Amino acid sequence: MKKDYILTIDQSTSGTKALVFDRSGTIMARSSAPHQQIYPQPGWVEHDPLEIYESVKQTALDVLQTAGIQPGELAALTVTNQRETAVMWDRLTGLPVYPAIVWQCQRTADQCQSYKAAGLEEEVRSKTGLMLDPYFSAAKWGWMLKEVEGAEQKLNEGRLLAGTIDSWILWKLTAGKVHATDYTNASRTSLFNIHTLGWDEALCEQFGVPSRLLPEVKFSDDGYGYTEDPALFGEVRVPITGIIGDSQAALYGNQCFQPGMAKATYGTGTSLLMNIGEKPSPSGNGLVTAIAWGRGGRITYAMEAVIRTTGDSMKWVRDNLGLFKTFEEMGQLLAQAPSNEGVYLVPAFVGLGAPYWDAYARASLTGMSRSTGKAHIIRAALESTAYQVCDAVRLLEKETGILLQELRTDGGASDNPTLMQFQADLLNRPVVKSKIAELSAMGSYYLGGLAVGFWSSPSDLPSPSAPYQSYIPEMKPELRDRFYEGWLRAVRSVLTHTG
Repeated sequence: MKKDYILTIDQSTSGTKALVFDRSGTIMARSSAPHQQIYPQPGWVEHDPLEIYESVKQTALDVLQTAGIQPGELAALTVTNQRETAVMWDRLTGLPVYPAIVWQCQRTADQCQSYKAAGLEEEVRSKTGLMLDPYFSAAKWGWMLKEVEGAEQKLNEGRLLAGTIDSWILWKLTAGKVHATDYTNASRTSLFNIHTLGWDEALCEQFGVPSRLLPEVKFSDDGYGYTEDPALFGEVRVPITGIIGDSQAALYGNQCFQPGMAKATYGTGTSLLMNIGEKPSPSGNGLVTAIAWGRGGRITYAMEAVIRTTGDSMKWVRDNLGLFKTFEEMGQLLAQAPSNEGVYLVPAFVGLGAPYWDAYARASLTGMSRSTGKAHIIRAALESTAYQVCDAVRLLEKETGILLQELRTDGGASDNPTLMQFQADLLNRPVVKSKIAELSAMGSYYLGGLAVGFWSSPSDLPSPSAPYQSYIPEMKPELRDRFYEGWLRAVRSVLTHTG
């Protein structure tokens, strides 16, 4: 049977997608399933790992049926995933010991603050490229080991494993035979030394996370074993490869292969990522250094600005405030309010990321007058994404000395033309959006295809089958400056520190 297809699992913060690609890069079929967002306390965010794995199986089976493809026709299964979300499970029962603690969760903010007070942040930054923040995985695993009933006993019995979402999915897909991750996901944990390319024993000890719990770290295009779960493909064993964190996957999917090329992925939060080549650069002022990908035995690095809340702001306006029901209705309301009329939403629901990195900041809606209506609040929520990306671009340009010529964009919110045009206006740069929304899945597919011999090098990769759409800046400079100054005033009003 010819193996002309790749099945890609795209496991994001809000749900799971499965896509089937052929050798030309054409998406043959898609399937998606949401999963529950759990908020047990203010600032806490959790997912159910078992629900996530069930959604992986459901969408994988659905997409093959829709595409009319048999498992035996698959050359590979690849995985791209939400990063930093921490899972811990019992290797004997195959069950999580606690819900997955999501990257957004702030429960470890006080612990991270105590680590900073003890002087740990510089060691974390110099070894991992990251700042010391509850965003990353290490403190979440440390919390589980301390706070979850029975965890210490299972640790002493050698029963515990820890990993990010990719490791959990891989372990389940292989029926517990493989505990591994790739360099991109490992580099987001605060425990992985991006210079020596290994788990750092000193940091593991500081965070209280024994390295024996952690997965083997591999290149994205390595072989990760085969599917062994009989509930998935029966006796058919499909090779697993192309594992990569979603933001880095989108950088690869956008074919940002040269240093200085950058993209923004608009999802629940937004990641602005720039390729900086094969040598890591020191990061600071709210930026982090990460591994962009490992392929062909070589590592490529990236500089990243992380924005905690972007698309989630629109969900809040829709679901919590009930200001609109459908995105069509939202578009109609936006047309009624062509200006924000001085209203700004600072969406610090779970703190602020780059360039502020204030875990204790909380959301604020400012500038309202008696004439403010729901259309102005909706616009303020939408525009808050563009303002935050503008903050991040300015910081990246300052730190790298590279002036962006264009910003490549992907993710769900990049489908909104109002947002993309406002983004171009604020940046005063062209915003170039792929008409394929699933650039993370595309990057994982590219890496998997290279691994199984679809192509011999990245220069042979097919371009996305749909053309790019460009948004050209139109806003007058004085208006741009006035809008942005208003945003900065609104942000200052929620910051809890002066750094």
